[in-house]
Amino acid sequence: MEKQVKKSLPAEIKDLPGLVKRSCGEIKRIGSLTGAAMLAALNVILHQLTVIISLTQQISFAFITVGISGMLYGPMLTGMIGIATDILKYIVKPNGGFFPGFTLSEFVLGFIYGLFLYKKEVTLARVFCAQLTVTLVIDLTLTSLWLSMMYGQAFIVLVGARLVKNIVMLPVKTAILYFLAKKVSEIRVRRLA
Repeated sequence: MEKQVKKSLPAEIKDLPGLVKRSCGEIKRIGSLTGAAMLAALNVILHQLTVIISLTQQISFAFITVGISGMLYGPMLTGMIGIATDILKYIVKPNGGFFPGFTLSEFVLGFIYGLFLYKKEVTLARVFCAQLTVTLVIDLTLTSLWLSMMYGQAFIVLVGARLVKNIVMLPVKTAILYFLAKKVSEIRVRRLA
């Protein structure tokens, strides 16, 4: 395991292309592919437990497996697994018609978690920033855009309707992902020691 080195924010931003390149190496490792596949299977199972609030709102904890995969395997493998997982989730439990925008969102979701968490120390601030970015980019922007395109509702109305749920869920998702990512990180360090 590569040693985690604390870097300043500008240094981390400057290193993003290198991080993505290093994460491409995970695609060639059998252990990474196997681990990512198991997390993808768990994601499909967790998706079965999704609570549907309305046609345009739902609560799911499948994000946990994507966050852990991003931490372990990086943005590229996690993003690509997200594409496969989205298609599998649709096959196992279709919820409306298939829409490729959601598949793109799954790639971006894995990519964001990977950018924030891959080969980095798990801190509450880092997990919060990752989850805030996911909430703004995926939950409020892309998902609202896709729903607007699918159902013909005004984008701004969908954002407004989804805002309260996402404000409430942001600290909940942050706490869950932080706790589990910290535990996985500790187990991984002990196993490699």
